[in-house]
Amino acid sequence: MLLAVDIGNTNIVLGCIEENDIIFRERIYTNQLATDLEYAANLKTAMDMHDIKPESISGAIISSVVPTMTATFSAAVRKLIGVKPKVVGPGLKTGLSIVIDNPAQLGSDLVVDAVAGINEYPAPMIIIDMGTATTLSVVDDKKRYLGGMIVTGMAVSSDALIQRTAQLPKFAFEKPRHVIGTNTVDCLKSGLMYSTACALDGMVERIEEELGQTCTVIATGGLAQTVVPLCKRDMILDDDLLLKGLNLIYNKNI
Repeated sequence: MLLAVDIGNTNIVLGCIEENDIIFRERIYTNQLATDLEYAANLKTAMDMHDIKPESISGAIISSVVPTMTATFSAAVRKLIGVKPKVVGPGLKTGLSIVIDNPAQLGSDLVVDAVAGINEYPAPMIIIDMGTATTLSVVDDKKRYLGGMIVTGMAVSSDALIQRTAQLPKFAFEKPRHVIGTNTVDCLKSGLMYSTACALDGMVERIEEELGQTCTVIATGGLAQTVVPLCKRDMILDDDLLLKGLNLIYNKNI
């Protein structure tokens, strides 16, 4: 069984995969001050909840966009499971052709998303990953990673707005009852969530205009479930895209 971990700026996605089947997927909070023992405890708790014993894990792989966390989480995996995890980065085969100006600058999460995308869905494609930042990755019909966009994440926009105003409250990202809000909370929900949905619709349209082709659009990430239903453009929601990509990359390197 494989332990797959994606370390993001806000959350860490982890899951166990057996014969390409995802046994579970969980999220824990990214805390750069936590020790390897604390993360080992988090891992054990998640695995215990799904009746998975550490000795049943034969391999592990990590992707990370938080460099200071990579060594800590690797140590946590070794402490709990006794295996050295593979880390997505230079020296690890991915099978992805990257044609941006400096391929070394491409975030490991975007690499993993694209590897899963080209394996699961028809190209050309646009992969939207909605986390701390919202990223759009563009893969052409030859399955080459062309580039993309980085946009402020919806939660970051919400936090910035609330912190810089005196009377706007925090709120949960739930589907607005109407586009036109009739109270402060509904106005906030509608404004942030529909503006994000409209931005994604518009970016997809402009990408397709530049490519001259219609694309498969895949959305993933913690906030995708709340925004995709508000988009007018058809999008495939795939919460397991990162875990699928990590599994594929691990299997290319054994």
